[in-house]
Amino acid sequence: MEKRTEKLSRILNELNIDGLFITDLYNLRYFTGFTGTTGVALVTKNGNFFFSDFRYKTQATKQVSEMGFEFVEVSRGSLQTVGEYIKKFGLKNVGFEDVNVSFSLYQTIKDIFKVELVPVGNKLVMERMVKSEEEIALIKKAVEISDVAFSEALKIIKEGVSEKEVSSYMEYIQRKLGAEDRSFATILASGYRSAMPHGVASDKKIQKEEFITMDFGAYYEGYVSDMTRTVYYGDNISDRHVEIYNTVLEAQILGVNTIKEGIMSDDVDKVVRNFLTEKGYGEYFGHGLGHGIGAEIHELPYLSSASHIELKENMVVTSEPGLYFDGWGGVRIEDDVVVKKDGREILNKSNKELIILR
Repeated sequence: MEKRTEKLSRILNELNIDGLFITDLYNLRYFTGFTGTTGVALVTKNGNFFFSDFRYKTQATKQVSEMGFEFVEVSRGSLQTVGEYIKKFGLKNVGFEDVNVSFSLYQTIKDIFKVELVPVGNKLVMERMVKSEEEIALIKKAVEISDVAFSEALKIIKEGVSEKEVSSYMEYIQRKLGAEDRSFATILASGYRSAMPHGVASDKKIQKEEFITMDFGAYYEGYVSDMTRTVYYGDNISDRHVEIYNTVLEAQILGVNTIKEGIMSDDVDKVVRNFLTEKGYGEYFGHGLGHGIGAEIHELPYLSSASHIELKENMVVTSEPGLYFDGWGGVRIEDDVVVKKDGREILNKSNKELIILR
């Protein structure tokens, strides 16, 4: 596997730039190993440097040195120090993360660095798409934690319990099992609220004869999981509930089985979208089929019409179709999937067949 410093060197060569200024915390963690919240990095052909204050001296020195960076302690005005290094090495142009940098920061570094600033676009994020075996192992652990949280949550669902109570319990279980945090705000939507794809847990009480959609994940040693399951709570499930659920399940499995090395990301989405359209439900599937996961909950490649990227071995993506009907409810099912040369590996072990809680 190519070293991460080698990836950075390649970006310098591809963009024909003398240096690269990194500020995004996800990119900092990936390329420098730094797990704190305050610091910036400068990549040059003469060496790689990480700048932070005395609070992180011991932690950062160990973390970044293992990744090929030299720790530079700064007080206030770290950007001034970066500017001094740029001048010292005679850099003429420096790449910056235009996707993340605010206009205010851009103006500041332009004044301080006094060099040509070159936008790098998605170059750094694209280098994170293909995962190492170590990264996949961490994602697998995060998925295992979420799988357990789902099975434990099913035990406390009953009439009168609020969505927030269930979501908080799931987050507690994940923490108890070693997660640093949840990977995003837990979506737990019951009944008519399950028609909201991003229905973050509310004070609504769970009632009988309704769907409950749970979309959640664990953040474990810098990597995320992202899973969704929809269950039915009640004694008298309708034919419509069964039909909608099974249609989404069929679509989700179709999405998973379409994922393989060599296929384009938008084509995976197209296969599932065409299937749901043929079933007469195309207009009720309003979002992309899936997305990459890793250090962030939403990463390239996106399995949607807006992203045309060839899937490669060891990318990790989601397959999460959903159907949503305002005022009635909805269903979404999601797995995390590793792209393989000859197919795929589904990381989630939780049951996907319709679960009816009584």
